[in-house]
Amino acid sequence: MKNILKQLKPFTIFILIIIALLFVQAMTDLALPDYMSNIVNIGIQQNGIDNAVPQVIRAAEMEKIKLFLNEEENNLIDNNYKLINKENLNEKEYNNYSKKYKALEKESLYILNTSNKEDIEKMNSFLGKAILTKYSIEKGTPQGITSGDRNKIENPFEKFPEGTDPFIVLKNLPKKEFDTMKSEIDKQFKSIPDTMITQSAINYIKLEYETIGIDMNKIQSNYIQSTGGIMLLIALIGMVASVIVGLLAARVSASLGRDLRDKVFKKVTSFSSPEFDNFSTASLITRSTNDIQQVQVFVMLLLRLVFYAPILGVGGVIRALNTNTSMAWIVAVGVIAILVLVTTLFMIAMPKFKKVQKLVDKVNLVMRESLNGIMVVRAFNTQKFEEKKFDNANKNLTKTHLFVSRLMTIMMPTMMLIMNVITLLIVWVGAHEIDKATIQVGDMMAFIQYAMQIIMSFLMISMVSLILPRASVSAQRIAEVLDEDIIIKDPQNPRKFNNDIKGLVEFKNVSFKYPGAEEYVLKDINFIARPGETTAFIGSTGSGKSTLINLIPRFYDVTDGEILFDGVDIRDITLEDLRENIGYVPQKGVLFTGTIESNLKYGKNLNVNNEDVLKAVEISQAKELIEGKEKGILSNIAQGGGNVSGGQKQRLSIARALVKKPKILLFDDSFSALDFKTDALLRKAIKGEIKNRTMLIIAQRINTIKDAEKIIVLDEGKIVGMGNHRELLQNCEVYKQIALSQLSEEELVYE
Repeated sequence: MKNILKQLKPFTIFILIIIALLFVQAMTDLALPDYMSNIVNIGIQQNGIDNAVPQVIRAAEMEKIKLFLNEEENNLIDNNYKLINKENLNEKEYNNYSKKYKALEKESLYILNTSNKEDIEKMNSFLGKAILTKYSIEKGTPQGITSGDRNKIENPFEKFPEGTDPFIVLKNLPKKEFDTMKSEIDKQFKSIPDTMITQSAINYIKLEYETIGIDMNKIQSNYIQSTGGIMLLIALIGMVASVIVGLLAARVSASLGRDLRDKVFKKVTSFSSPEFDNFSTASLITRSTNDIQQVQVFVMLLLRLVFYAPILGVGGVIRALNTNTSMAWIVAVGVIAILVLVTTLFMIAMPKFKKVQKLVDKVNLVMRESLNGIMVVRAFNTQKFEEKKFDNANKNLTKTHLFVSRLMTIMMPTMMLIMNVITLLIVWVGAHEIDKATIQVGDMMAFIQYAMQIIMSFLMISMVSLILPRASVSAQRIAEVLDEDIIIKDPQNPRKFNNDIKGLVEFKNVSFKYPGAEEYVLKDINFIARPGETTAFIGSTGSGKSTLINLIPRFYDVTDGEILFDGVDIRDITLEDLRENIGYVPQKGVLFTGTIESNLKYGKNLNVNNEDVLKAVEISQAKELIEGKEKGILSNIAQGGGNVSGGQKQRLSIARALVKKPKILLFDDSFSALDFKTDALLRKAIKGEIKNRTMLIIAQRINTIKDAEKIIVLDEGKIVGMGNHRELLQNCEVYKQIALSQLSEEELVYE
């Protein structure tokens, strides 16, 4: 997986942008519960009043409150509040203030004239206690501070005669006695949470505002609307960030898939025959499609969830602890439950995911074999047998997929159950905390939100972790292809051909055995194929003819000895230079989807002139074939040449090799599908074209090679005869036996 993720290096800038946007998205998601809590706590419960620092208060009330403040606190109040009345305001100011505050007509008011947050926070810390002390002396224990004796503030003036003004008494108390009484009241405040002190003080402020003539409904609606507007803006920012992340993640994952497919394809095209022996065609197709798709999906989730989940989870923990620490154990229980569930499922699913990809290979293999051999299947009437074979592979894959799907089915409801149980626990515990006046309703609601975000972050990671095993297996399978060691590769210090390339091929003491095999397929092969001559190979099946031809373009490398091209060992030449000078025609003609023209001009000769194409068509005896088609050379060729016969494929393949104008022509039994007349005409036409070229032919028919300047007879990987047709009839018993199996005694004598 590491090797595959290294392929993301070109997308580093995009990934950094994605991480930054995910951070923005997480911050917006984490900010919303706080605002929701404020709407409940402040907007609804506190009528939009967010602290115990009144914006306006009657002067008489402020003087009573100031009795319970020390000198420093009183100075802070004097510095931040402005006293207004009819006497110190001009007419315009008075009219403006009196519209807002009707009580100004009868008495003086103190107005807060600062927006300094630091000063407001300082005043909030002591004004709440002072307001509650004043309120409890006047009215008794205020609303909200009634939950049990420990939260009750004792009124020291309850036993005084009725009609006594306690504040006049307080003013006249000796300082020592006043300080003693105040310290006793402060001790009682220690048992009450600061949030409850502020909330209870706000109840007094609300009554004060109503007395002054302020519209409390308007304050409340303004607060809820402004906070709601901020929430909408934050949600919009989060949405934009999420959309951009989605677009960038899709771009990165799609580009990674494109690059991986490109690298796998290029790697596979560089494979020689030994590497193809390690991978089946079906497996290579699965690795290039399904496996890369799995990695692509994982990278998409990695960018969208794996980077996002930790930010959301850590941020959620910090915010939840800031909201309330007494319920932190509930979140821990939920996280542990999810981790146990995911770990269990992960251990069960991992082996199954490995099995799935192998079963996909198997299904592809069976289907490919059946489709490629459909004619044979029909001829032998074995459709039922092939159906049963496919059915077995399909059922095994389906069974494994069902098992994995059932795991996923179990996971999601279990996750939801855990989340719902956690919610119930928070509500249960939170209700008791609210009853004890430890937290407010909005705080509990925010804690639920944060708990869900924390659990969701682990849920996201767990979902990715369940996809990870399959993606990991797929990445490993892709890496196996990319990391496959190429046996046949270019030399480090390649040699170049001379300007005048002749095409002389020489085998010197060449022996060969397939990788991993013990027996040699070819043993001590020595011969020279000269330009302008035809060198033919014949022998029984399995004698090593095709293997010998395949050594020249380096489909395999020799085990012992060397093959020389114009006196240069072909292993010292780059594969491109070597194969550029070779025209290869396999026994089974291979055509590609397109037109006849695109197949004839295949590869680097797409810009070849039409005269060369027409000449190659005439030599290969394909002219009549092309002229017989409605669109001529522009006629379509189906996939694999499915719309032409075997002989037509061979003629077009030969024409393609001739268009290339190579120095060496290799025909691997490429005339086997031709009739005798076409074979003879083709050989005669080619004979005039090889004056400066070396032609090597493998054939099973004596008639195809009898005119060759040199015929090499192979038997069990050894050369048992070499010469022309007449010489071999006299000197090589193996050749004579092959000839007698195809020609009569009279024909041989005549020859």
